[in-house]
Amino acid sequence: MKQTSPFTFSPGVVGYPIIFVLVIWIVFWFEIRFGFDFNRFGVRPGKIEGLRGIIFSPFIHSGIKHLFNNTIPLFVLSMALFYFYRKISWQVLFLGLILSGSLTWFIGREANHIGASGIIYVLASFLFFKGVFSKHYRLIALSLVVVFLYGGMLWYVTPIDPDISWEGHLAGLISGFCLALLYRKNIAKPPKYEWERPDYSEDDDDFMKHFDEDGNFIEDPEPEELKYAYHYKHSNQEKEGDKDS
Repeated sequence: MKQTSPFTFSPGVVGYPIIFVLVIWIVFWFEIRFGFDFNRFGVRPGKIEGLRGIIFSPFIHSGIKHLFNNTIPLFVLSMALFYFYRKISWQVLFLGLILSGSLTWFIGREANHIGASGIIYVLASFLFFKGVFSKHYRLIALSLVVVFLYGGMLWYVTPIDPDISWEGHLAGLISGFCLALLYRKNIAKPPKYEWERPDYSEDDDDFMKHFDEDGNFIEDPEPEELKYAYHYKHSNQEKEGDKDS
C-alpha cells in the first residue's frame, strides 16, 4: 500500500546548514588573518548602534572554543529544521533572528552580546515545542531527540557564568516558543495510505482481493481457468484399417 510523506529530502537540507557553518568560520578566519575585531558589532543593549548586532552578532565569536561549541548544534538543528519544516524554515530563521536579537537588546546587560547561540536556542526551542504541539509521531520523536541531545542547554538561560550571554540564550528560548505558537497550525499531515483516500475502491486493490466477505484469506482469488485440448493421432496401421473398412 502506497503512502505519501510530508517529509522529503532535498539538497538544501544539508546544503544550507553547511553554508551557515562556513560563513561563521570564514568570518572568524578573516578576523584572525587580518587582525580585525568584530566584537563591537554585537548586540549592545540600550545603545542605538547596538541594534546592528541583531543581524551581525550570530556571525561573530570570541574564540575558537566559542565557535566550535556553536558549530555542531547549529548544523544539526538547522538541518532538522530544513528537513521537517521545509516550507516555513526560512521564516523561522529570519523571525527568530529578529526576535531573539531584539529581546536581547531589551533585557541584556551592558556588554557586546555575540555568537550564534541565540539562533541555536531559537531552533532548539522551536523544534521541541512545535513537535509537542503537532502531535505527529515523527515530530514528537524529534522533540525527544532535541531534549536528549541539547536538554543541558537549559541551564545556560540562567546567570551561572558571567562570561556567557544568558540573556541571549533566554531570548532565543522565548523566541522559539513564540514561533512554535505562531506556526502551530502549520502541522505536517500524517502519511495517508491508499485505503484512506476518498476515491478508494476495494475492487481495484489487488491486496484486498485475497480476502473473502468474511475476512478469510484466499491464496489465489481469481484462478485462471484451465483449458485442456485433447489431440488423437492415428497410426498408419489404423489409417489403413479405416480405409479397408
